[in-house]
Amino acid sequence: MRVQQQQQSLRLRINEAELAALLAGGTVGNETRWPDGHAERHQLVLAAQHGWQRSPDGWRVALADAAVRELATRLPSRDGLQFELVVPGGATLSLLFDVDVRDSVRRRRIDREGGA
Repeated sequence: MRVQQQQQSLRLRINEAELAALLAGGTVGNETRWPDGHAERHQLVLAAQHGWQRSPDGWRVALADAAVRELATRLPSRDGLQFELVVPGGATLSLLFDVDVRDSVRRRRIDREGGA
């Protein structure tokens, strides 16, 4: 999972293998170990609706199951899922979730060619 964040914008990009894990009910994650030994974890899971949860060592984003499954039927696609989460003070966190287009194209080409 690739995580990009800037101000009130968060982009989460996964590859096809990570998408398969999500669709099978798994959790996709990213972990960074800092020089002080602290590990920070970011996770993606499927749920009934979009959401966000803080954990002692990072955060977890819940993606709406139906929306992710619909996106999977459109791959490869440059259009991902976009939604906003309300933060204290009335601001929002804009979130973009997508599946790596190059990986999707490559996977489908391999599947067409018989797994070569």
